[in-house]
Amino acid sequence: METDTFRAMLATVTERATGFDRDAFEAFLQRRGEPAWLADFRRAAFDTFASLDLPSRKHEEWMRTDIRRFHLERYTPLPGGDQAAHGALPAARLAAGVQVGGSVLSLDGQCVTSALDEDLAAQGVLCGPIADLAGPHEDLLRPRLMTRAFDPAYDKFAALHAAFFGGAVIYVPPGVEIKKPLLIQNVLGEGGFDAGHQLIILGEGAAATVLSETASLTPGGDGFHCGGVELLVGKRARLRYVNLQNWGSGVWHFAHQKARLAEDAALQWTLGALGARLAKVNQQVALVGPGARSQVNGAMFTEGTQHLAYHTLQHHEAPNTRSDFLYKAALQDKSRTVWRGMIKVEPAAQRTDGYQRNDNLLLTPDARADSIPGLEIQADDVRCTHGATTGRVDDELIFYCQSRGFTRREAVRAIVTGFFQQIFDRITIESVREALGLAIAQRVREYE
Repeated sequence: METDTFRAMLATVTERATGFDRDAFEAFLQRRGEPAWLADFRRAAFDTFASLDLPSRKHEEWMRTDIRRFHLERYTPLPGGDQAAHGALPAARLAAGVQVGGSVLSLDGQCVTSALDEDLAAQGVLCGPIADLAGPHEDLLRPRLMTRAFDPAYDKFAALHAAFFGGAVIYVPPGVEIKKPLLIQNVLGEGGFDAGHQLIILGEGAAATVLSETASLTPGGDGFHCGGVELLVGKRARLRYVNLQNWGSGVWHFAHQKARLAEDAALQWTLGALGARLAKVNQQVALVGPGARSQVNGAMFTEGTQHLAYHTLQHHEAPNTRSDFLYKAALQDKSRTVWRGMIKVEPAAQRTDGYQRNDNLLLTPDARADSIPGLEIQADDVRCTHGATTGRVDDELIFYCQSRGFTRREAVRAIVTGFFQQIFDRITIESVREALGLAIAQRVREYE
């Protein structure tokens, strides 16, 4: 087909495509020009997406999360205009003062820049957009991309993500230890759509730190994020993964995130959830190899009418595994959080050590936190514990701080900082501690 004729046809399809219908999908697919195996995968995912309804409160997992005000047809997977017109993109908070070894930056799901230090590239490290790496590295990606830690048929959002995803790949070969952090940053413009996917693969004995951050061009920006994260940690590999969700206050945020740990692998996963109008995230850690261990730390701060729902699973599938989970949330105004956690132990996972805890601090009378811990144990030689607490700011403690010269706002800030200190103490990266602490402190307002 002649190039000019093809472009004219594509422009016509793009003009009439709206929402996430088949016309929009075909236009999206033609723009990408990907290998046949990946295009076929997307087509199967789109068929699944088209066959499913959006989740409703009739489903147990969604009974505390109402998305009736979310209208999928308002958004489109196709670019809305010239990316350069958006101007300067926000700097990554997590990387402030830190020299990174590689980075991938995207705007509205489209890669803007990517970079990787020459010495890391010479060692076989990969850090770049999926679109660029899917062809030359098919043998690496095809058996791993959404096959081991992501289920494209889980629900309509998972299928949509699998059909329209973009995103980044990070691969660290066996035995390679990266000293500098690698950075992935996703930015949304007003009314934009992002289906960013992160596939992070560490070979046997490898070690790396990955910083992942989301942001909107404007603090109150609208948008739709439907994302996915896959962390594949090989035998004896060590991964520190930090994810800061800092979308604008009008963004709808849906994501499936899962880590899979092989024998004697170690993962420290730190999560900061501050933005979005509504967030519904499934976060899972599967310990599939003997001796695997994970530590998951979460800090959440909500305001206004934000609704953040996180469903977590610590899945012990092999013996002698250990998981340590701690989420803390501070809420103000009329915001709400929902946490539903599960430790699941398979029959073969003897000598499991699993722990989960969720603490909530209510700063205002109308804030609400729902905590639902759970255990599903099918082995008889285990130690699994869980707990949850919810409380309000102690007025006597505020009075004490004010008597020492603090204003009321400074007093509340100090109390909130102290509440999160256990999370901060677990973070070994100074820039991350400072960025997360500052982002939370800036949101605390004064209340009588």
